[in-house]
Amino acid sequence: MTNRQIKSLTCIAVVIAAGLGVLAPSSAAAGRRVHPGDSIQDAVDYARPGDTITVMPGTYYENVLITKRLTLRGFGARTVIKPPVTAVTPAAPAPTPAAAAPGAAAAPVAPAAAGATGAAGKAPSSRALACSQADTGICVMGTAEQPVVDVDIRSLTVSGFKRNGIWASYTDRLSVQRVIAEKNGTWGIAQERSTRGLFRDNTARDNTESGLFIANTVDREGGATDTLGAVVRRNTLTGNRIGVTVRRVRNLSVYGNTLTGNCGGIFVVGDEGEPGAGDMTIRNNRIHENNKFCKGNTRLPDIQGVGIVLTGAEQTVVRSNDIRGNVGASPLSGGILLFKSFVGATNTDNVIRDNVVRDNKPADLANQGTGTGNQFVNNRCASSVPAGMC
Repeated sequence: MTNRQIKSLTCIAVVIAAGLGVLAPSSAAAGRRVHPGDSIQDAVDYARPGDTITVMPGTYYENVLITKRLTLRGFGARTVIKPPVTAVTPAAPAPTPAAAAPGAAAAPVAPAAAGATGAAGKAPSSRALACSQADTGICVMGTAEQPVVDVDIRSLTVSGFKRNGIWASYTDRLSVQRVIAEKNGTWGIAQERSTRGLFRDNTARDNTESGLFIANTVDREGGATDTLGAVVRRNTLTGNRIGVTVRRVRNLSVYGNTLTGNCGGIFVVGDEGEPGAGDMTIRNNRIHENNKFCKGNTRLPDIQGVGIVLTGAEQTVVRSNDIRGNVGASPLSGGILLFKSFVGATNTDNVIRDNVVRDNKPADLANQGTGTGNQFVNNRCASSVPAGMC
C-alpha cells in the first residue's frame, strides 16, 4: 500500500470517528436511567428537553417536579414512587423566587427538588415548588406565559401521597399512560389550566377524592375553559370517592373507561360562570355498582350508588354507556342523573341516548331542575323520574 493510500484511509477513519463523536453524546443524552438508590429528581434536573428518563424497577421515596419537556417512564407496578420517609432540609437555600410560600408548612421533599431548574435554566416558580413540597408524587408545572409542553409520564406507580399522585398545571399535550395512582389523599391523577391532555390506560384506585380529575382551576371561580380536545380513555377507576370528575371545562371526551366500586362514577360539574361547562362526549363507558358510601361535605351531599351526574352542564352527549347496579339513597343516586345545581346553574341542551341503564336505584334515568332542551332518546332502561323517559 502506498503512502498516498495510507493517508487517504487515515483521513476516512478520522472523518468516521468524528461523525461517531458527534452522534454519541446526543444518543447518550436522549436516554437516562435511574436505579434504586438514585434520585429521579436529579435525573429530571440534568435532563435536556426531549430526553427520556427510564426509572428501573424499585421503590423511590421522593417527590418529583417536572418543568420541561421530557418522558418519564418505568415498569408499571414494579416502579413505585412513594412519599419521602423523613423530611429533608436542603443544604443551601433555593434561589430567591423558588422558596416556599411564607408560612407554608414544611413537607417532606427530595433534596434535589429545592434546586430544580426548568427548561430555560431558570429556577421554578414558588408555585411549582409549593406543589412538589406539598406531599404530591409528581408535579408537572408550567406558567401562564410558558406552559410546559409534551411531557409524557407512563408505566409508573404513585402511591400513598397525602395529596395527589400526579398533579399538573399549565400544561399542553400532557400524556399520562399506564400509570397506577393509588391510595393518595386527594386526587389520583389531576390537571388544571391545561389543554390537549391524554389520560389513557391508567388505574386509579382507593384515592380519597377523584381517581381522575380535570378542572379549569381549583383556587378560584371562573367560567369553563376549553381543553382543546382532552381525552380520558380506557382507564380503570375503582374504590375512589368519584371515578372521573370534569369540572368547569369544555371540549373533551371520556370514553371506554371502566368504573366500579367507587361512591360515584362520572361527574360533570358546572356553575353559573360563562362560558358554561359542557360541549363534551361521554360514551362507551362501563359503570357498574359504584355503591361505596362517602359522607357528604360542604360542596356535595352524601354520595353512593351514582352512575353519571350532570350538574350545570350544557351541550354534552352521553351515549352508548353500560350503566348497571348503581344503588343508593343519596340525592345523587341512580343511573344517569341531571341534577339541580346547588348554585342555580341549569342543565341545558344535553343529549342522553342509546345507553343501557339497568337495575339502578332509585331510578335508571332522572331529570331534575328547570333546565331546557335536554333529550332522552332510545335508552334501554326500566325506570325514570319523571316517568316516561324509558
